Order: sequence, then C-alpha cells, then structure tokens
Amino acid sequence: MFQKFVRASFFALIALLPAPFLAKAQPSASDTLKITIKKAEDMFLKNNLQLIIQRYNIDNANAQIITARLFPNPDFNFSNGIHTNDASQGPAYKDQSFSVSQLFTTAGKRNKNIQLAKISVEQAKYQFFDLLRTLKFTLRNDFYNIYFQEQSATVYNQEINSLSKTLSVFKEEYAKGNVAEKEVLRIQSQLYTLQSEFNNLQVAIDTVQSEFKLLIKAPRATFIVPQVNYDLDGKDIVANVPYQQLLDSALANRYDLRLAKVNMDYNNVNLQLQKATAVPDFSLSLSYDKLGGYGTNFLGAGIEFNLPFFNRNQGNIKQARIAIDQSKVQFQNQQDQVESDLATNYKGALRLEKLYNSFDPAFKGDFNHLIQEVFKNYEKRNISLLEFLDFYDAYKTNTLQLNTLQLNRITSLEQLNYFTGTPFFNQSPE
Repeated sequence: MFQKFVRASFFALIALLPAPFLAKAQPSASDTLKITIKKAEDMFLKNNLQLIIQRYNIDNANAQIITARLFPNPDFNFSNGIHTNDASQGPAYKDQSFSVSQLFTTAGKRNKNIQLAKISVEQAKYQFFDLLRTLKFTLRNDFYNIYFQEQSATVYNQEINSLSKTLSVFKEEYAKGNVAEKEVLRIQSQLYTLQSEFNNLQVAIDTVQSEFKLLIKAPRATFIVPQVNYDLDGKDIVANVPYQQLLDSALANRYDLRLAKVNMDYNNVNLQLQKATAVPDFSLSLSYDKLGGYGTNFLGAGIEFNLPFFNRNQGNIKQARIAIDQSKVQFQNQQDQVESDLATNYKGALRLEKLYNSFDPAFKGDFNHLIQEVFKNYEKRNISLLEFLDFYDAYKTNTLQLNTLQLNRITSLEQLNYFTGTPFFNQSPE
C-alpha cells in the first residue's frame, strides 16, 4: 500500500521538473504576441501616442518662426461726411477722407523674435528626443522585466500544480491512516505560501505588461511573450568601457543637457529683446481729405511714436537678467546630476557584472541534473517526500535569484545607455 502511495506521489511530483524538462503553458495563439526588442522598438516609434503629441510641439514651434518673420500690417482708415452746419463747401456727404499708416519696429526687434522662435524649435526638438530617451528606456526595461518575471512564474506554476496534486494524494492517504497529519499540513502550508508569492508576482507581471502594451499600443487582451537570447555569461562588457568615455558621451549627447544649455541661449536673446522693447517703435502715416479745412484735396503726412519717459520696460529687463542667472545655475545643477547618476550606476553595473561572472556557468545545468537524481532517490524511498520538497524549495530559490540577477545586470546596462544618452550596450540580449 505504501509503495503505491509513493508511486502516486512520484507521478504527481513529476511536474516539478524544471525547464527545459517541462513545456510551459502558454495563452492561446490569438492572444499572444511574440516579440523581439527590435520589433518592440519599431512598434513604439510608430505607435506611441506620447511621441506623436511631442512631435506636434515641434510643428507648432516651426509655425512660430513663420509668425515672427511677418511684418506688421498697414492700417487703413476711411470716413465720409454725414452732416455739417456750414454748407458753404457743399453737402457734408461730399467730404471724404482716408489715411494709411504703417508701424515700423526698431532696435532689431523682428530679428530677435525670429531668433527666439528658432531657439524654441531647438527646445521642442530636445524635449522630444529626451522624451524618446526616457520612454525607450522604460520600454526596454519593461521588456526584460516581463521576460525574467515570466521565467520565475514558470517555476511557481510548476510547483503549485504539483503540490496541489500531491496534497490531494496525501489527504486520501491520511484518511486511510497511511501518513501523519503533520505531513499533510506541511504540504498545505507550503502550497499556500507559494500561491501567495505567485499572486504577488502575477500582479507585478500584469502591471508591467500593461505599461509595455501602452508604449507599443498593443491591444489590451494581448499577452506579451518577449523573445530573448541571453548571451552575457562570462563577458566583461562594462569593464571594457572606460568611465571617462561614458561621461564624455553623456555630456555631449544628453538631450536634457542640451535643452538646459539652449535655455541659456534663449534667455540671453530674450534680454536683448527686452532691452530693444524699451526703444519706441514708430508709425508713418499718409492722409487725404477731399474737402478739408485747408482747402480741397488736402494731403498730409505724419509720424507717431511713444515717449519713453516713465515705462522703459525696466521690470521685464530685470526678469530677463534673473532668468539668465537662473538658467546658468540650472545647467550646472543638471550637469552635476548627470555626473552623479552616471558614476553611481557605473559602479553598480561593475559590481553586478563581477558578481554574475563569478558564478559557474555550469551550475544551473548541474543543479537541474541533481534534482533528477533526487527524483530517482525519492522513488526508491532513499529520501522522504518532505526532504525532496525542501530540496526543490532550494532549487526554486536559486532559480529566482538567478533570474533576478540576470535582470538586474541587463537593467544596469540599460541604465548606462539611458544616463549616457548613447546605446553603448545595445549589443546586449536582442
């Protein structure tokens, strides 16, 4: 009887075998999107709504250049007489007059407005590319998060399914008096723990899947299956790139730094414009009066301008100077932040690389082989079921730690790409 029980338990536990010994259950083909990182980036560039919105900002900025280049329209005035008490020159309706005036800007205001509009285009472009950098990092990070979390979910799924079957067998045998109640409770407790951990993992996967699908504009019902060829084992990728090279690239290629620098240019030109605004513009006019007070067909000319006795744009000039000082500090702060973030992440990436490369590449394969031997020993009753479960729990912990370590290493490479604004490590898994 006990041998039959052991054999039944053994078959229930067969599903505990680790990948690649067992096939992973997948959603239906119609709901599954198998995707590489290259395909994901292509869909992202084509479909992402945030990028499309930001592109419109560039078009709007270009339209501002057209506006800045336009000259003021001339003003036209016409009047016709209606009534007069002095009819010596005839009825009032015969008196007609008109005038034309044209505003002329001074001190190069038009050119300065054009310069500001052109700088605004640069700002919009840099904002677009910085958004692209940020969203692309999120996309790639989510891609690898989904992949390694799904690898971990496979381990949980296998053990939960097997323990559920084993628990049913143990309950039947307990009812027959073949096993102790403590063994049933031990398996039941472990099953509940695994189910709770698995549920938390599924919540995390659903969250990342949702964000990833939003980035590439995939249907909500789609299940993303990343196609990854992990090939970083034993490679000193980060150590082969000098820190100074990464820093030089960050200072030259980070679009948020370029934006901070161009903001200083904008404020400098704006100060010139505010100073120019203190210089009055003027209008030239030409007027005609058919029956004017100075005789018939009167023709006159005039000029009009503001007298800058009180308002010489002092407040706006002061604000423009403050904005220049502020933008200089902001640029320096941004530069310091870039250097600090890069230094911290470079050290972290080196530590992760050294840690992962210290692992024996054959360890995972040896561990998989060892668990098969444990199965054989359990079938021969050389070890108890609880000893086997303890061993498999160690296997699960090891596998999850390896998945986390691999994910952290890839994430560290993606962070260096993000902080340098340069795809130094895009030769990592594709």
